[in-house]
Amino acid sequence: MSVLDAIYARQSVDKADSLSIQGQIDLCKKQASEDVRVYQDKGYSGKNTNRPAFQRMMADVERGEIQKVLVYRLDRFSRSIADFGRLWEILKKHGVEFVSINETFDTSTPMGRAMLNIIMVFAQLERETTAERVRDNYYQRVKLGAWPGGPAPYGFILGRLPSPDGKEMPALIPDEHATVVERIFQSYAQPDVSLGAVSHSLNDDKIPAPKRAAWDNVSLSRILHSPVYVMADEEICLYYKAKGVRVANALEEFDGLHAGMIIGKRDRSAGKYQNLKEQHFSLANHFGIIPSGLWLQCQYKLEKNHQLGGSGRGKHTWLSGLLKCAHCGYSVKVNRNGQKYYLVCSGRSNLGICDSSIRANLQELEDSVAAELEKLLEQCPDVEAEVGQDQEMAREAADIDRKIDRLMDALAESSDMSMAYINRTIERLEQRRQALLERQSCQRTKPAANLRRLRFSSLSFEEKKVVATQFIKEIRLSGDEAKVVWNI
Repeated sequence: MSVLDAIYARQSVDKADSLSIQGQIDLCKKQASEDVRVYQDKGYSGKNTNRPAFQRMMADVERGEIQKVLVYRLDRFSRSIADFGRLWEILKKHGVEFVSINETFDTSTPMGRAMLNIIMVFAQLERETTAERVRDNYYQRVKLGAWPGGPAPYGFILGRLPSPDGKEMPALIPDEHATVVERIFQSYAQPDVSLGAVSHSLNDDKIPAPKRAAWDNVSLSRILHSPVYVMADEEICLYYKAKGVRVANALEEFDGLHAGMIIGKRDRSAGKYQNLKEQHFSLANHFGIIPSGLWLQCQYKLEKNHQLGGSGRGKHTWLSGLLKCAHCGYSVKVNRNGQKYYLVCSGRSNLGICDSSIRANLQELEDSVAAELEKLLEQCPDVEAEVGQDQEMAREAADIDRKIDRLMDALAESSDMSMAYINRTIERLEQRRQALLERQSCQRTKPAANLRRLRFSSLSFEEKKVVATQFIKEIRLSGDEAKVVWNI
């Protein structure tokens, strides 16, 4: 197969002050070899490479039929520096030289190669600038609540809704599968229901899965983790801020109606749902379909499953939510370092308002409290009574403690939350917790009846937590000392 020189000529429109296609060809032939192939596009712009003769020439280049490409002027070849940079990579790959007659640009010479390097620098700059503009526009659209693009998640179709500035923008509209999404969240939130049980139920009812032959843990997990379904309120804001997510909206904008979106490049080596640092959260202009309380309940259950899979332990202690600093009154957190557990005051670690150092041993504290609870259970009178209502109050009190801890974690991750809001919210939550404890104390003889037949050491982790919350108001820690404040 012979190797030829290629002459490329282009003219978008005939102009008196522009060189004709034939004139371009004649000038190029003076520097071409005798074996030459001519490619010409008349009536085509150089703003892109969608030109028939040009495409044929590049195809011949890739087949190894061309050794040199000659043009009258660089803009005849391409008006885009970014396009030229990409095309030059193809030419270089196939060993093809490039000559521009007007600019005396010849890549077979040192000066030509130097000029090419300058062009390539500008080509890279143009590519990066274009990418930055696209990225900025993408984030701006998302910040306004618009759906950023791509197929609609399960339970929605693509539509248009007004943005805050009144303009209609791409948005998600619930479709006939929205009721299936509600069923998934409601089912999974039940205490003894696993992802597998939910998928079996959906498959048994012949409900088609999105993009899969049948429902499985992966498809369910993707739906349960997504904020596009939640009616985002302040709790959702705090949940994501505690995870290190960059939240685009102010706290007061979380109205409990609109859903949210998570965007950002993820590290594929990190957990897709557990590691959300450096991700961006923005409120959407479509309405959520899952209440925030139900959505969060599912998140905590998913996180617990992840912890059990990694360590077999789940949460660090069944005393969680009861541990308080005796000096400042803030919650005491359990930090783990290898196999060791440390008790840390949130007021000290998150707010810097407490200088208390807690040295109590967590295992010894659990053993001591467990022994006392065993004695109390043995002393319970043998009276028949229902415990459901009291257990529900205990769970609500534990949930309040989790909210307070989440508020403190969110403050540690974000500096744009006011101390006034923190204190006001904690005070409100503490008042709710105290009211629940007072209601519990009025009914404490009722739960005691059924608890008499329990052995604390034989209870599960969650059952121990419920029992501890029923009997204990709080445990105040200072130094290596612990004082249990009982509800009896």
